[in-house]
Amino acid sequence: MDLSITELQLIKNSTLLHFDCPNCDTELVHKVAQLLLTGLATACIDNTAGDPFRSYASVAVPLRKEMVDYLTDRSQKFITESIVGTAEAVPDQQLEVSDDPAEIISDFMDEFANFKRNLLGRVSGWLLSENREDKIDDFAQDMETDNFWPIDRREGISAIFIKNVDLKRKFHCGDKYESADKLQEHMSDCTYRKIICENEGCRAKFSAFSKDGHDEVCAYKIVECEQKCGERLLRRDMDRHCITVCKMRMVNCPFYQIGCESAFVQSELAKHCQDFLTSHVLYVLKVVHKREGLNEDELEAHSHILKESDSWKDLSEARDVRSLTWAVKDLEAKLKRPVSE
Repeated sequence: MDLSITELQLIKNSTLLHFDCPNCDTELVHKVAQLLLTGLATACIDNTAGDPFRSYASVAVPLRKEMVDYLTDRSQKFITESIVGTAEAVPDQQLEVSDDPAEIISDFMDEFANFKRNLLGRVSGWLLSENREDKIDDFAQDMETDNFWPIDRREGISAIFIKNVDLKRKFHCGDKYESADKLQEHMSDCTYRKIICENEGCRAKFSAFSKDGHDEVCAYKIVECEQKCGERLLRRDMDRHCITVCKMRMVNCPFYQIGCESAFVQSELAKHCQDFLTSHVLYVLKVVHKREGLNEDELEAHSHILKESDSWKDLSEARDVRSLTWAVKDLEAKLKRPVSE
């Protein structure tokens, strides 16, 4: 779809004639571009509410042009209105003007939608209905899917609107150059230039000054395990790794259910089973000989007998209740001790 005359003129006036740097905060530009689609959907829905002879799509094209013209005019007048408003403010009362371009432009779109609202929308409870919000969301999604107003076009004019209302230059470059060559030279180093994340799989686009900030949170960046296990993995997989497979994750002793309340990192399981073998065997003996009603002294004496055998250390290879239980029973059988059924 070709650019409209209005959009072409906006872009031409903002770049070629004055050699102004056109770069803006990329993430803010995208946000405003998304707001434009929602704003247009709102105007279309409210303009045709209750009208059986007009569909939302039938008014989308003319309302899009009207909205762009309206936003152009309002954004260009914003600096004048801000200066006048501040001058006319009551002494000792500071006039509050938002510094957020997205908020300012959103207010302009609300004004436009209000102007285009039909009689039914003004006199009924339509504006407060959940059905209205659903229709706006659905129609905006339909326009996005059908590429009715391509994102690159919306971002192009969004950047211009942002420059018009960003009085403190917090969200755009604004540098000016005496020639196109000078401007082109600046563009390659501009901190507001658009770049794409270099991490494989990430499609994020942002201004150059945001690179470090994005890199610190990018889900596709390969980083070292937070628990210092030595593994390197995608940041997006960190939580699952730390909870499920990391050898440095904290785990309860596998004999927790029969008495051992120790907790340690996964990599120390073998050492724990070796260091606490006597305790684990005693816990198992309590279970194995439960029916016999042996007291603590008798169980410890029985444990001491097992400990004197040549196979005692082999019991430390058992890493759970079931395997240690069978190992203890086998050792008892070798020592010709009675095994409880």
